[in-house]
Amino acid sequence: MNKHLQIILEPEEIISFLKSKIKLKEICINITFQKIIEKVAREKGIEVTTEEIEIEANRQRREKRLEKASDTVRWLEQQMLTPLDWEVGIRNHLLSQKLASALFAKEVEQFFLHNRLEFEQVDLYHFVVKDEKLAQELYYQIEEGEICFYQAAHIHDIDENRRYKCGYEGKVYRWAVLPEIVSLVFNAPLKQLIGPIKTEYGYHLFIVEDYIPAELTPERYEEILDRMFGQWLNTQLDYMYNNFELSTL
Repeated sequence: MNKHLQIILEPEEIISFLKSKIKLKEICINITFQKIIEKVAREKGIEVTTEEIEIEANRQRREKRLEKASDTVRWLEQQMLTPLDWEVGIRNHLLSQKLASALFAKEVEQFFLHNRLEFEQVDLYHFVVKDEKLAQELYYQIEEGEICFYQAAHIHDIDENRRYKCGYEGKVYRWAVLPEIVSLVFNAPLKQLIGPIKTEYGYHLFIVEDYIPAELTPERYEEILDRMFGQWLNTQLDYMYNNFELSTL
């Protein structure tokens, strides 16, 4: 008896499965995005060279520690890819990057300067309790050294995840802070207990460990570029749907 079970997947089965998981629309949208990228890149004369594909392939090999050719072949088989599939994927990714840069590279710095406040961060410790009396008691106990902030957060915070991390929120952008407390958070003296502040969620106590000014780092540059490119793609998609132009791509 053959111990190895061979299963052949038909295209119709794959499509049916994607429909059942409500994934087909997402995939169709991504395919349409790629067609938009191809169309606009052709119009602008943007191409990806064989050398650029090879450089990126080598970078991925190093990243995945595929030191030998046989390691790469084995990895491709595990991903159910042929070398050509991999090459096409790399080429599509590089073409997308090149088009994004051609369209928006000159606008990224301007966008950052106009929205600088939104990229400021604080390193924040924070917890919330439902009861005002408890919040006041905890404030005074922390101030008097009867309990430390982190222990109070671990015991009393209404958020289970934050309790586990003793109130640590991490590095938080301005836009991610509740509007009712954002001004207090970003103007608080460092390492000073603030609160209790009432919101619809309860009574907040927090400590700002550090203030992180906005900088246009390479990572943030890519983040803004990707966001602008993604918004542009969605706009193009909406336009084509509204004007029934998908068949012309």
